[in-house]
Amino acid sequence: MIEKKICMLGAFAVGKTSLVRRFVSSCFSDQYQTTIGVTVDKKSMTVDGTSLTMVLWDLYGEDEFQKLRSSYLRGSSGYLLVLDGMRRATLDIALHIQERVSDTLGPVPFVVLINKHDRRAEWDITDQDLAQLAQRGWSVVMSSAKTGQGVEEAFTTLARAMLIPSNSSAAAGRPHGS
Repeated sequence: MIEKKICMLGAFAVGKTSLVRRFVSSCFSDQYQTTIGVTVDKKSMTVDGTSLTMVLWDLYGEDEFQKLRSSYLRGSSGYLLVLDGMRRATLDIALHIQERVSDTLGPVPFVVLINKHDRRAEWDITDQDLAQLAQRGWSVVMSSAKTGQGVEEAFTTLARAMLIPSNSSAAAGRPHGS
């Protein structure tokens, strides 16, 4: 069985832990708990006939006071970049994180999750913002940890991208000329 380290990245309170819980345990809690440092979970799955264990590193959220430590990223095969659709500032933070991760890891696959889709009417992230992400060639999935929408899709999309040989530019989230 293939084992791949995946990092959950994004600003604080975007739903990284809730997405991991939904994916691993199919559950959701409205109780917010701040991640301190890193929490590690595992989930095994089969993607296109290949058995894969995802080792999920749920990292603390980034803000202006606390920056992501690059040592947590080492050995990652891919990552999920999570935004809160209701907070536009999380998009700006995500763009900075992606740049730093790319500098640290090089061109590894990633998927952008715009979380809290169950509250789409309250979003600050606009269709224009989404179009700009698509123009970068990034794989973007609308998700809701609360309802489960898009969660399995995001992890499966990332898994498929990680299983593509590294010389392929078709992998999800690999920047295309950006």
